[in-house]
Amino acid sequence: MQEDKKILLASSNKGKLKEFRRIFKNYEVISQGELNIQESVEDGLTFLENALIKARHGSSNSGLFTVADDSGIVVPGLDFAPGIYSARYAGENASDLDNRNKIIDELKARGLKSLPAYYVCVLVGVHSVEDPMPIFSSGEVHGEVSINSSGEGGFGYDKIFYPSGYGFSMADMDPNEKNEISHRAIASKSFLNKLESLKTT
Repeated sequence: MQEDKKILLASSNKGKLKEFRRIFKNYEVISQGELNIQESVEDGLTFLENALIKARHGSSNSGLFTVADDSGIVVPGLDFAPGIYSARYAGENASDLDNRNKIIDELKARGLKSLPAYYVCVLVGVHSVEDPMPIFSSGEVHGEVSINSSGEGGFGYDKIFYPSGYGFSMADMDPNEKNEISHRAIASKSFLNKLESLKTT
C-alpha cells in the first residue's frame, strides 16, 4: 500500500483498533503496539490536549501520519466524571469491568437506576511531531448510564450505556449500526472529510 495510505493509530487498544480499521477502510491502519511504541503520558486536562499529546508522541516515534483519539464517557450527575479518566476511573490498572462497576456503585449509592450521560471522542491527526496545523474533529452520542449491564459486544462502558432512542445498550448494537451512530464514528467521518480535502487542495 502507498506510504500516504498508512496511518499510525496512537493506541494499543485492540477494540479501538478494530473499530478504526473498519471506519478507515481505505487506509492501512497500524497500531503503535505493533511497532513497539510505548504509551505516552497523558497529562492534559481535556480530551483535546490528551489526543494531541498522543498523536505527537506516535508521530515522533514512527515518522508516520498519526491519528490519536481521546475518548470517554461523561456523566454530569457524577460531577462530569469519569471524563478524561474514563480508562482508569477505578484505578490505574482497572479493567473495563472495574470501571463499569464503579459507575454502577456510584449510581446505587445515590439510589439511582440511571443518569444522563454522553460519550465523547476527540480525534487529532498530525503529519509530524512539529505539524503546526493538526486535523481536529469530535463527536458525541447522548444517552444514559444504567445499573443494568447488557450485551456481549463493544468495550469500555458500552454494556451500561444506553443511547437515546434505543431500547438496548451500545454493547447489544450491531457493529455496523454502532459505526453509524457512535461518538467515534461521528468524529471519524468528520476527520476523514478533512483529511481527504487536504489531498485535493
